[in-house]
Amino acid sequence: MAERKGHIVILVENLPVPFDRRVWMESTALTQAGYKVSVISPCPPEDDEPDKVIDGIHVYRFPMYEEKPGKLYYIQEFLYCLREVGKRVKQIWNEDPFDVIHTCNPPDTFWWIARKYKKHGVKFVFDHHDLCPELYESKFKRQDVMWKGLRWLEKKQFATADAVIATNESYKQVAMERGGKRDEDVVVVRSGPKLDLFQPVEPEPDLKRGRSNMGVYLGVMGKQDGVDYALRAIRHAVDNGLQDTSFTIVGKGDAFDSLQEEAESLGLFEDELVKFTGRVSDLDLRRYLSTADFGIAPDPKDPLNDLCTMNKIIEYMAMGLPIVSFDLKESRFSAQDAAVYVPNNDEQAMGQAFIDLLADPVKREQMSAFGARRVKEGLSWDHSQGVLLDFYDRLVGHSDG
Repeated sequence: MAERKGHIVILVENLPVPFDRRVWMESTALTQAGYKVSVISPCPPEDDEPDKVIDGIHVYRFPMYEEKPGKLYYIQEFLYCLREVGKRVKQIWNEDPFDVIHTCNPPDTFWWIARKYKKHGVKFVFDHHDLCPELYESKFKRQDVMWKGLRWLEKKQFATADAVIATNESYKQVAMERGGKRDEDVVVVRSGPKLDLFQPVEPEPDLKRGRSNMGVYLGVMGKQDGVDYALRAIRHAVDNGLQDTSFTIVGKGDAFDSLQEEAESLGLFEDELVKFTGRVSDLDLRRYLSTADFGIAPDPKDPLNDLCTMNKIIEYMAMGLPIVSFDLKESRFSAQDAAVYVPNNDEQAMGQAFIDLLADPVKREQMSAFGARRVKEGLSWDHSQGVLLDFYDRLVGHSDG
């Protein structure tokens, strides 16, 4: 066991741990490097053991807030989570005082908790996962008083942070331009996959449900993730001659039920043309990705998605899958020649891109090789982990030199 370097408390509201893959990779990397890590996150409803130690990481989890319709829900959720997280931060402080509070957004509210502990010399790190004002604007199509409130919260989060972890260069620019941070106070740690977890396995033709080809979607299924665009693109492709191809939708999210209803209305469940798997194990994920012929990235171009690094893009590449994607700035940076880019959120053009890509096996092979090589050479978590550890050793005052 490495000598303890410091105690880091990681705050997460958006997803339960360890389901939040980025947070879990950060937590395990820091633990293996000698830091003590405690994580506070929501608890999945099906888990009856909220507080536990997983792989040496102390996890404190609070009941998830029941989702309700309307904008007031977000305010109520923010206040509920702020209270629940604050109670657990105090509990951890009383048990074993920490050196760093590392907060992962959304939301941009945990600066309120950090203020108290900064007085005791605790560092506050903002791990910038989402552009919350852009998320709101993309979801509700307006810049109203709620949007202004989110901009204010973001400003406070940046102002309170001693350092910022950005997921890509676009986010780093936001931290510097909107957040007023200096270049040296912002580090880019990309959310690449761990290479040892994303190794292809033997394809299983049965997963294609009697067809020769398969397209796959992997990821969260919220309103802004564009899975509805993918479903309509599939319908268009089939109506325009795509044959002998099945589609598998892997993952879950708050739009899961409505997406199944849309698939039903589009006739996509006939002959198991489309299958929703829900969340799957890492092994099953590798089985689906190893069997598929291409990956779908249907996140529509909007103020949020254009600046986000989509995990699915890099995970497809790691598994050697060519990609059909809408034309987003950061998706182009990540995938480059591993993807076909569809402009203007045109779902009919996306459907045609499915047809064209499946008709060109040589191009698919070239895209596959390029993507796998690009991940191995710089986009994997194996690279990002080193950047994260160097950042923390500088922040907390440890180095090998």
